[in-house]
Parts: sequence; C-alpha cells; structure tokens
Amino acid sequence: MGIKRPHTVPKPPEPSITKPNFFDQICSHFSNMSKSRTSVFFFLFLFSLSSVQSIPPSSDIIALQAFKAAIKPSSIPSYSCLGTWNFTTDPCSVPRVTHFTCGLSCSSGNRVTELTLDPAGYTGTLSPLISKLTQLVTLDLQNNNFYGPIPSSLSSLPNLKNLVLRLNSFSGSVPPSLTSLKSLLSLDISHNLISGLPNSMNELTSLRRLDLSYNKLTGSLPKLPPNLLELAAKANSLSGSLLKSSFYGLNQLEVVELSENSLFGTIETWFFQLPSLQQIDMANNSFTLVKIPKVVDLNSDLVAVDLGFNKIEGYLPVNFAIFPRLSSLSLRYNKFRGPIPLQYSKKATLKRLYLDGNFLNGSPPAGFFGRETSVTGSLGDNCLQKCPISSQLCLKSQKSTSICQQAYGGKPKS
Repeated sequence: MGIKRPHTVPKPPEPSITKPNFFDQICSHFSNMSKSRTSVFFFLFLFSLSSVQSIPPSSDIIALQAFKAAIKPSSIPSYSCLGTWNFTTDPCSVPRVTHFTCGLSCSSGNRVTELTLDPAGYTGTLSPLISKLTQLVTLDLQNNNFYGPIPSSLSSLPNLKNLVLRLNSFSGSVPPSLTSLKSLLSLDISHNLISGLPNSMNELTSLRRLDLSYNKLTGSLPKLPPNLLELAAKANSLSGSLLKSSFYGLNQLEVVELSENSLFGTIETWFFQLPSLQQIDMANNSFTLVKIPKVVDLNSDLVAVDLGFNKIEGYLPVNFAIFPRLSSLSLRYNKFRGPIPLQYSKKATLKRLYLDGNFLNGSPPAGFFGRETSVTGSLGDNCLQKCPISSQLCLKSQKSTSICQQAYGGKPKS
C-alpha cells in the first residue's frame, strides 16, 4: 500500500512592501509617543530645518550686490575684502574660507549688521540701496576713494550707531534726512569735501562723537546735538563768532577742536562755563579777545586750552590760574602785552605753558626757574627782560629792542 501524502495548500504570494518615506517615519514615530514628547521632538525637528534654511533675506543680498556694483571693478584687488565677495554663496555662512572672508558681519539671525571695509583704495559711489540693510549697526568705509553725495537713504537705517566715512572724497551737504537717525552714536565724516550741514543737527539726540574736520564747511556751526561729548571741526572755513545758540544745553561736552578755521571776535565767558569741558583747541583762528569768568566751578575738569596763533590782544587772563585742574595752556603767537601773571608760576597743576610770540614785558616770575619747577614750554620771542637762558623756557631769544619799542610806542616797560 502506498503512503498517502498530505494535501498541501500553496502559499499566497507575499505582498510588496513599500518603504515609508522620511516624513512617514517621523509621523509614525510621533504616533507612538506621548503628547509631551511629541511636542518636544517636533519643535527640535522644525528648529533644525529652520537653521538649515536660514539665509539672509533677499533685501540684504540686493543691497550688498548693489554696494559692490557701484565700485569700479578695477579698484577691487583680488586680495581685498570685496575681492572675495562672490554671491554664489551665502554672505553670512560660516566658516568663511574662500568667499566673504571679511568686510561684513552678521547677526545670529543671519542679518547683515556690520559693513567695515579694508583700506584697499576702493573707488566709487555709495549705492542708495545700502538702505535695504535695515539691521545695519556699523557702516565704516574709511580710507578709500568713495566720492559723490552721501545718500539720503541712509536715514532708513534705524539701528545705525556708527557711521564712519572719513578719508574719502564725499562731497555736497550732509542730507537733512540723516538727522532722523535716532540711534546714531558716532559720526565721522572728516577728511572729505563736505560743504554744508543741516540746521537740524540737534535732532541727533543720541550722538556722542562728531568729527567734521578737514572739509569745506563755511559759516557758523548749527545748533549741535544735545548729548555730544566730543566735537571736532578742525581745518574748515568756519567763520564768524562762536554762537551761544550753537552750544546751548551741551552739558556733557568734553572736547572742542575748532582749530585752523576763520573764526573771529570774542571768546565769551559762557564758553568756559560749559560744565563738562576738558580740552579746548581753537588755535589758528582770528579771535581778538578772550574773556575768562571771574568765578570758576571748583569741580571744573578743564585741563588743556590752546588759543595759539590768533590775534588776541590785551593782558594775559589771570583767571586761567583759577581753573583747578588746568595743566596745559598755550597762548602763543597772539598780541598779548604786559607782564606774565605771578599766579601762573604758582599754579602747581600747570605743566605746559606756551606764551612765546607775544609782546610780554618785564621779568618773568622767578617761580618758573626754581629747582622744583616742572613747567615746560616757551617764553621766548617776547619783550621780556632777565629771562635766564639756562632755562628751557628761555631758549628762544626775545624780540629786538626796536620791535618792542614800536609795539609799546616807546621804550619797553620794565
């Protein structure tokens, strides 16, 4: 008898398995989690995606492209910052090995916050589209060859704190719209060809440092920003007298540099009573009179005054000696006459004294030549008698007798 084989049922074919995609896996994974864990992982997932996709907005890219396009290609060396600006890559990506190696900085949110060029001799204009960098805090183009007007569109940079355009060839007037920059702390447009300032300069309420030196400014200074610490407008063509209205309310002003202009008239007492003044330089102007207050704040921090190379007449102001911290005084090459005040030689804080180039007469106070004296400077080129040539103060010779006689209308007084 043959063996009866059991009846076998054929196996149905296995269904084809489709691999879930990445997002299906994520969703499946989330479905097996508690709600709290799901929320945490989903947040981390979205965060990772956003960090990968975060690039500067198109407005920043457009602004940077326009900025570079406004500069002559022939003035962009290959080794310079702009020479590495290649817009096939993200300007804010790090590390910056080959592209955008320098010249700009970005925030954690990949917005351009600083544009600081190297002094490579870039030649061109400043594109108005720079205003699209709305998160810009610092714009520093110093020591290049930018020319043309300062764009009024800079007023659209609400976060701008530092604007440095010094050592270029910008021309024209500072746009009035720039005074709407309420965050601006420092403005340096020195060494350009700027010819005018807006009357609304006092609207720059946050401004602390203003440098206008070596330009083509004329006339009087406008009313200045109220919180200014330092003012420099050296080597312009400013004229007229110092206006109290320009300096009204400047209770924090520490440094005033107005030398090499065409200012004239009287330096009034109100100027020396500005409560925070420390340094004054108004040399090389045409002032004819200086008035020092008879009463000085004992907390005055005034340490240095330079009024040299003016046309100031009269006797040396005795009251300079009552400024408690004054250590440097230059009144050289004016038209002062009469004796040197004894109080100058008794002032312990005075370390530098330049009175040369006047018509001072008599004998200089003996206190200047004692063993304990530490005053340096010059008393030469005057009409002084008995100025000991053994002293450094008297190394420069005095004026001839004939010049002194002419200055005093007779024999110099002794």
